[in-house]
Amino acid sequence: MTLILLLDLDDTLLSNRMQSFQPAYLKALGRHLSRYFPPEKMITELLAATQKMLTNNRPDQTLEEVFDASFYPALGVTKNELRQDLDCFYSDIFPSLKGLTAPRPDARKLIDMALRKGWQLVVATNPLFPKTAILQRLDWAGFSTPEVPFELVPSYETFHFAKPNPSYFAEVLAQLGSPLDPAIMIGNDYEMDIAPAIQSGLPAFWLTSETGSVGSTSIPPTGAGNFPHLIDWLENVNPAELKLNSKLPGALMAALRSTPAALSTGLKSIPQEQWNIRSIPNEWSFTEMICHLRDVDQEVNFPRLKKLVSEDNPFLPGVDSDPWADERRYHLQDAKQALLQFTNTRLDMLFMLEHLHPNQWNRVSRHAIFGPTRLTELVEFTASHDRNHLGQWHKVNEARLSSLNS
Repeated sequence: MTLILLLDLDDTLLSNRMQSFQPAYLKALGRHLSRYFPPEKMITELLAATQKMLTNNRPDQTLEEVFDASFYPALGVTKNELRQDLDCFYSDIFPSLKGLTAPRPDARKLIDMALRKGWQLVVATNPLFPKTAILQRLDWAGFSTPEVPFELVPSYETFHFAKPNPSYFAEVLAQLGSPLDPAIMIGNDYEMDIAPAIQSGLPAFWLTSETGSVGSTSIPPTGAGNFPHLIDWLENVNPAELKLNSKLPGALMAALRSTPAALSTGLKSIPQEQWNIRSIPNEWSFTEMICHLRDVDQEVNFPRLKKLVSEDNPFLPGVDSDPWADERRYHLQDAKQALLQFTNTRLDMLFMLEHLHPNQWNRVSRHAIFGPTRLTELVEFTASHDRNHLGQWHKVNEARLSSLNS
């Protein structure tokens, strides 16, 4: 059985004390841009924009878009005015910070073991930097791509949520196609890596200097210890025990929020002329999948949930939505507009769910197919429906890429 390792970067794969690295980074960037504005002003606005990325909860705004909307207007410049200087900074100056970091030999042992076992590797770093900065830090750690075949490297261009938001971990899995394989988050920071990963339903191993002590944590990790302890633990753990706990309330909300985010990133990575092509016979195109999710949310999922909240033990009829793809001619519709409509409906659904009293999650109804059911179970059905189509999206995209490379 394969295993997916979600690996934090700084102070997990790479020795990099942020107490030293961040001031040096800010000083270097402030100096580089000092002909535009005082370094102190730039640093203040960069930290303010970073805080907005950390708290973003909207699946229709990438972290880059959140950062840009805060940072550049506050400094009275446009991004285009600074683009050349920023590109120069990351190509010529950022590499000089390498001396503040160091590879971790034990991390090399972990990666080698994972590659030997055929496990999937994901970089689960906080995506607050441009991709070039993250790839450079991976290279400093000795894990340059494509030498190490990471399945995913998050960055602020392609992600919508940041740690410690549980939706960040849900977005990682959603961009992977919501695989059913066991997975585990490995990181050194309990508050940023471990607790939110567990809240999202993921097992998590807390990488500490201790040999297995977890201390007085409010959410116990699946495992804890130093690198040798981790490697030994992974050698002996039963992967089947590392399944996603998708029924946790936090996991359900994170999953629902991550779906439109992952679809947005996925759609941007595909040329528009390929949106309506069925890469696999009898499988929907990307446009058809988005239209299906939109209509099911608008006409089935959200109305059911509202009915259950507002009525006592309502009857919920079954709906066969699969024929809609042909009946409504999804292949002729606008994928971007459909995604916007799906996202807006999903945000309305999340707003309603977030404001429910805990007791309301136990409200009951009678479903034409499932029989007696509760609101919690209907939300689980919605999240499961999302996962099915994210897996379908991943499968179709793999077929598309394969056909392009053949």
